[in-house]
Amino acid sequence: MSSICENRRRGPQDLGFTMVETVIVIAVLLIVSAMAVIKMEPMIQQIRANAAMDQVMGQLRIGREAAIAERRNIIVQFQNNNQIQLTRVNVPVGQVVLSTLAVEPSVVFMTFPGVPDTPDGFGNAAPVYFEGINGGPVGMQFQSDGTFVDGVGNLANGTVFLGIAGVPSSARAITVLGATGRVRSYKATPNGWIQ
Repeated sequence: MSSICENRRRGPQDLGFTMVETVIVIAVLLIVSAMAVIKMEPMIQQIRANAAMDQVMGQLRIGREAAIAERRNIIVQFQNNNQIQLTRVNVPVGQVVLSTLAVEPSVVFMTFPGVPDTPDGFGNAAPVYFEGINGGPVGMQFQSDGTFVDGVGNLANGTVFLGIAGVPSSARAITVLGATGRVRSYKATPNGWIQ
């Protein structure tokens, strides 16, 4: 009976948390959440760089496979510092745009000072660099045999560099071997490039 009397003596103010206690708990949760978001930002940048690299690789592979399957040349153009466009050359004349893809929004075609060329050694004089193509990478295309050539039919080895401005750890590269059309990806590390 004494426990019943004790329960009756408690007032409604003793049931639950005070407003001050609730505000303190919410403040602690917000601080911990903010710290987690700050710690996750470098990881998010790496994910974005990897996604952009995968997008460019995918487009190049689609272009090569379409050239082989359709027995038509597929022109590859890099536009606006973050877009790649594939265009089919029709026979006897005309062209059809197959796709235009803008890569991950914060990622652009770029090189970072001090980051060396990839192990393939095709050059890094520009963000989109293909050997022997003067005046920029115009007219590059996959042929029906899978090779990658310039506008006059010369094999074109090259590299597409990309990353997030101001974040050297986001440096990525995609290389294309002209003789086979092989596409490889690389990720920059402090010790060089890894595949």
